Amino acid sequence: MDKAIAKIREAAAKGAQIICLQELFRSEYFCRQGEKHDLFNLAETIPGPSTEAFSALAKELAVVIVASLFEKRAAGLYHNTAVIFDADGSQAGLYRKMHIPEDPLFHEKFYFTPGDTGFKAFDTKFGRIAALVCWDQWYPEGARLAALAGANLLVYPTAIGWQPPEKAEYGEAQYDAWRTAMRAHAIANGVYVAAVNRVGMEGTAPAEIEFWGGSFIADPFGRVQHYGSHSDEEILIEDCKVSKIEETRRNWPFLRDRRIDAYGEITSRFLA
Repeated sequence: MDKAIAKIREAAAKGAQIICLQELFRSEYFCRQGEKHDLFNLAETIPGPSTEAFSALAKELAVVIVASLFEKRAAGLYHNTAVIFDADGSQAGLYRKMHIPEDPLFHEKFYFTPGDTGFKAFDTKFGRIAALVCWDQWYPEGARLAALAGANLLVYPTAIGWQPPEKAEYGEAQYDAWRTAMRAHAIANGVYVAAVNRVGMEGTAPAEIEFWGGSFIADPFGRVQHYGSHSDEEILIEDCKVSKIEETRRNWPFLRDRRIDAYGEITSRFLA
């Protein structure tokens, strides 16, 4: 927590106005350890210690902060939650991760109840923001609904990486698929998209993950000025102009041409 606060101060000093932390930043990515009941002790309530600290910090620095937390909602009920704090310290919004994965070393279904907040956007001093979380990155429906709610910026606190035995064969394709999916969200919706990933090795074999970093901010046409390092921590800052959303959507009016009368079956699990 001390490190996160220090990095937020550093980002603010460099001119950042909206600052997003990586997924579940308060500890190592504990879900890789399998099903361990004592790890629920890492969870905290909202409001709680983290929200109090970030509320005060956002107000002090006059910045917007997006923080990813392991939320204890009630006894036996836990969520993977992103909280947005406005520049006056107030809580602008809360989002509970909707899509929960269950993969080797990503045992999230044991720890997290699927979210019930829906895909909403929240007004802040510096823009209308929607926060989604990690596995949500693969679902165009969530990005589209957040954009339809008026979001200018979609932020994705993230914890994704390579499993060392697979990296040589699949690593490049996995990373390329990840960044391509989110650049596509930016293009299809004409919004800014920020992916904020962990970086570095955590754990020991066989529960070892090399988080691939590579954080980035894509503009409304999917263009990326700079990708973060695969090995070192970085603060990425981009100038996101709301006027570019208007310009992009006028030339590529995907929202205008949507056939909303023809999409009813999208709520079906499968069509055959």
